Amino acid sequence: MRKTTLLLLLASMTLAVVLSCTTAVLMAAQGVAQTATVTLVGAGDIAECSPDNNAKATAALLANIPGTVLALGDNAYPNGTPRQYANCYDNYRLSDGSLFDTKRTSWWGKYKARTMPVLGNHEYHSSKVAQPYFDYFSANQDVGFKEPAARVPNTPANPGLTPGKGYYSYDRGSWHIVALNSNCNKVGGCEKSSTQGKWLRNNLANTNKQCTLAYFHHPLFSTGNNIPNPNVKPLWQILYNNGADLIVNGHAHRYERYAPLTPGGKIDLQNGIRQIVAGTGGAPGGSEMQQAPGVQVVETGTSGVLKLNLSAGSYSWEFVPIAGQTFTDTGDGSCTPNVQRGQQDEANGEEDDE
Repeated sequence: MRKTTLLLLLASMTLAVVLSCTTAVLMAAQGVAQTATVTLVGAGDIAECSPDNNAKATAALLANIPGTVLALGDNAYPNGTPRQYANCYDNYRLSDGSLFDTKRTSWWGKYKARTMPVLGNHEYHSSKVAQPYFDYFSANQDVGFKEPAARVPNTPANPGLTPGKGYYSYDRGSWHIVALNSNCNKVGGCEKSSTQGKWLRNNLANTNKQCTLAYFHHPLFSTGNNIPNPNVKPLWQILYNNGADLIVNGHAHRYERYAPLTPGGKIDLQNGIRQIVAGTGGAPGGSEMQQAPGVQVVETGTSGVLKLNLSAGSYSWEFVPIAGQTFTDTGDGSCTPNVQRGQQDEANGEEDDE
């Protein structure tokens, strides 16, 4: 009897040690996942089957940069049609799936399985609801698109591939990433009382991540003529109120980097959001210039991709040009924990910052 009791006691102690060690390992793994540096890389204004388009060269850069690919809208020129997505952003024929251009060695569609896209205005040129965009990234085989599908969440609570919406969020490391649809007139508006505005406020209120990055096609600020889009200011305000750190855009066919700003365009080094525009995915043009608040760097005429390394409490950026071009831009910044900013915003309220 004593022997049996002793054996049971030893077994219980052994089990307790195993469970304790397993818990420690799991917690350590979770901690590593939270603090690991993750990479995002991408651009907007990308592909056209045209000799003056540089999408093949920017796609070649993606082969050597791991991580999540951001397609920042206007992904297939000129009209975002099914053929333009299949032939130009990707490289196959809709009719039979065979290669469209046998001489092309690089194309953005090669990386669709790790791409998290957003819609640009050109996506709506051929369809009022941008149907080809949704069909392509969901790999709708009924209309000829090929697998794989992009791993974009698409649920009622996170409707990334739902026509009429197309906004969603996901996490990478210690960062919360929000992808928005800045075609405000196509999604019922961008005001805080709109469907997307309410979704964004709820989404940001329920993240436990330390830092936040948002990306969408249209920038609030730009040096390009007729590029700044005041319709997205309510989205900026919601992001600012909830402590976002970075906003990445396309639309302007250039590279721009800004100082941390308020939605009203004032430099705010402590709580402002840094905007980076990378409409450099391949489409030409964009040499005009106008004033913009807080702009620190502007480069026109260079194609390339923006590489972001996101770490716990900090981030760094690098503009990587295509082969044969030399402009680059690098730097780093820190993010303020969202809980601290949230407390400040709750005290300050949600009035528009001017």
